[in-house]
Amino acid sequence: MANETRDMNRDPISGAPGAHPVGTGVGAAGGATAGALAGAIFGPIGMLVGGGVGAVAGGLAGKGVAERMDPTAENEYWRENATTRPYYNRDYDYDNDYSPAYAWGANARTQLGNRDWDDSLEGDLREGWTKNRGESRLDWDNAKHAVRDSWDRSDRTYRTYEQGDRHFESGFHNADYYNANEGASFDDYRPAYRYGLYAKSHYGDRQWDDSLENDLSRDWDRHSGGSKLSWDRAKYAVKDAWHNVERVIPGDADRDGR
Repeated sequence: MANETRDMNRDPISGAPGAHPVGTGVGAAGGATAGALAGAIFGPIGMLVGGGVGAVAGGLAGKGVAERMDPTAENEYWRENATTRPYYNRDYDYDNDYSPAYAWGANARTQLGNRDWDDSLEGDLREGWTKNRGESRLDWDNAKHAVRDSWDRSDRTYRTYEQGDRHFESGFHNADYYNANEGASFDDYRPAYRYGLYAKSHYGDRQWDDSLENDLSRDWDRHSGGSKLSWDRAKYAVKDAWHNVERVIPGDADRDGR
């Protein structure tokens, strides 16, 4: 049996503006509060998930430097949320003007690595914008907020998965759902835990039930990243990661994950 377990908001860790995507997980109003509570009880993973995370291309297996943000998923996310951002100017067009800025922010975090946002980094991003803006009419002063928004989301995604990997790897073999006889290693369980963290961020306004499980099952192959676990086996680890975060989100007062 499984172990049941829109404004320029500031990141609860860095204080950076524009760090909390609107409409994900616990929502804009409760995002910072939920993140702080999650951070206090579940550690940095909960704080990061409280701000919303994305997916990486090629599934959630985790292959170090080979990882990059899923461009299709990120474009869909920003298409839905860009107009809620305080810097969005409706005189410009999402596809032609803002989409390249969001894409550059995500790609730059992959290319330039884990760096603090400072004048040096902004200078590198400004220089890169001239080469990556395509047909966008946004000059750097207008593009930089979208670039940073996307950079912050990517940074939060990478850090969430890295810390989640460390957290779950230390105890997955003691979980009720772990079966040593199936020959699965943590590399097989990693995508499931990551999928649970991603799902909680993406579907945070829902409860874990048959409907949600069915929805998640349909996308498991896309997110499985080569895991040997079928959905029937992976779902317990996905649920475990989901409930680890759900327990600290306001509204689940008894923290029983239901």
